Amino acid sequence: MGVLTSQKIAALYERYREIDVVYTKEIVQVTGLQSKQIYLKCVSDVWPCVIYSSSFQGAKIAVNIKSGLIPKLQQANNMVSLRFCFKDPFQEAQVTFFVSARSLGYTPHKGSEDVGLFTIQFTQRPSDDLIEIMGRLLDANVNSTRRKGERVLITAETLRKLNLRSSECAVFIQGVPRRCILRDISFAGARIIIQGVVKFLLEKEAALRIDFDDPRESFLVNGKFTQAETVAFRKDMVVLNLAFVEGQIPMGYKVRINEYFATIRPGGEGEGAAKAPDTAAVSTAAVPAPAADSGPAAEAAAGDKFSIDDEPEKPRGDAAKPAKPAAGGKS
Repeated sequence: MGVLTSQKIAALYERYREIDVVYTKEIVQVTGLQSKQIYLKCVSDVWPCVIYSSSFQGAKIAVNIKSGLIPKLQQANNMVSLRFCFKDPFQEAQVTFFVSARSLGYTPHKGSEDVGLFTIQFTQRPSDDLIEIMGRLLDANVNSTRRKGERVLITAETLRKLNLRSSECAVFIQGVPRRCILRDISFAGARIIIQGVVKFLLEKEAALRIDFDDPRESFLVNGKFTQAETVAFRKDMVVLNLAFVEGQIPMGYKVRINEYFATIRPGGEGEGAAKAPDTAAVSTAAVPAPAADSGPAAEAAAGDKFSIDDEPEKPRGDAAKPAKPAAGGKS
C-alpha cells in the first residue's frame, strides 16, 4: 500500500466517494479483504461483523443484535468505529485501520430476529489505504468500459510492464487445451496466434488462460473467436481475435490492464477526468446486485452499486459475545 501519491488518493476519493461496492466473493478475493478480521467497535468493546457494502462515506454491516450492542450504542450516542483489514498482495503483513462512524440504525437482516443490517456513516474521510484499494478497483471497472477498444501490443517491454509471465499462453477450445502466442490484449479481448485452419476455428467458443507475476495470478477468460487472418508464409498458422464475454471478465484481470494504462499515462486513473463518473459507466460494467426482494439486501442495493451476482457471507455464530480487539490494530 501507499504507492499512490496524496494527489491521486484525493482524486480517487472525490471521483468515487458516493459509489457503494458490494463485497461479493470476487470483490473480497481481488481486494484481499480479511472477512474474519472485520470488527465494529463501540465504547470499549468490539463485535465481529460482516461487511455487506461500503463507499468512502459509509458502510452496511451485519451484526448480531442480541449481543449487547444496542445498549452500548445508546450509551455512546451511536458513535462507533469500523475496523477494516486487507491482505497486502506484495507483503505478508496485513493492512488494518479503523474508521470513525455514526450508526444510523438497522433493519432485520432477511427477517432475522438475531441479525441486523446496520447503516453507518463515516464521520471523517477514511484511511488512504481504503481509498487506494477500493479506488483502484472502481477505476478499473470504469476504464474497462471507456477504454475497452484500446489494445496493448505484446512486446518485451509491455510484457514487463504488464507483469505477464510469458507471451505463450493456453487457450481452451471446446475444453481442449491448445498452445498459442499472445499478440495483443485489451479490456474486451485478445488476439492470439495459433496453429490451425480458419474455418474450423472461427465462431468457436474458447477460454484464454493468462498468467501474471508480482503477485502470481492466473485468469481464465471466456470468449468467442470473431475474426481471423492468415500469417504470411505460414499457411498452418492463423491470427484469431477472441472477444471476451461481457459480464464474465474477471475483475482481477481488469485491474491488471488498468494498472498498465496508469503506468503509460501518469494520472490516468479514471481517464484523468476530474469529474465523477456517470452512474451508467459503473453499472454497465457490473453484473446486477443480489435480488431486490431480499429485504435488507434490497435496501443495500439502492443507489449506485458495484457488484456481481452473489451475496456476502452471513455473520458468524461467535458474534453473540463481544470480542477483544485484535493485536496490532490502530484506533
